[in-house]
Amino acid sequence: MIIPDVGAAVALARVEIDVRWRDLDAFNHVNNSVFLTYLEEARLHWLAGIGGAWIDAERAPVIAATQVDYRAQIGWPGRVVVTLSCLRVGTSSLTIGHRIGSADDALLHSEGHVVLVWIDPRNGRPVALPDAVRVACEPGARVVETRHRG
Repeated sequence: MIIPDVGAAVALARVEIDVRWRDLDAFNHVNNSVFLTYLEEARLHWLAGIGGAWIDAERAPVIAATQVDYRAQIGWPGRVVVTLSCLRVGTSSLTIGHRIGSADDALLHSEGHVVLVWIDPRNGRPVALPDAVRVACEPGARVVETRHRG
């Protein structure tokens, strides 16, 4: 898999997430699968904050690919910050870079990217990106900042 160039990335969102006790596994750190949940929460906060329709009866996003490079464990109690950036905008797809860091930005827990493809839920075929998503990925677009409590 080719990792997109992050040099031209457009900032999309910064979402603070509180680590929950239930996020821990038997090794007393956040389970690797929960990292994906944190990324999902951040993407949904971003999409909800773009100020336009990103999903409807005729189009919805699905994950086509995801890449996560784990760098450091996450413990409890704690808070992480998920940052999202637009790496590539296609006709029906969007590549979003993601990083999970400590709340004080001192530690990088993970980084990678996800490819979302908008499809017609009735037949599963790709459709054009919603205009609101395309506009939200343009340089100078508003960065969504929020805090999510579990």
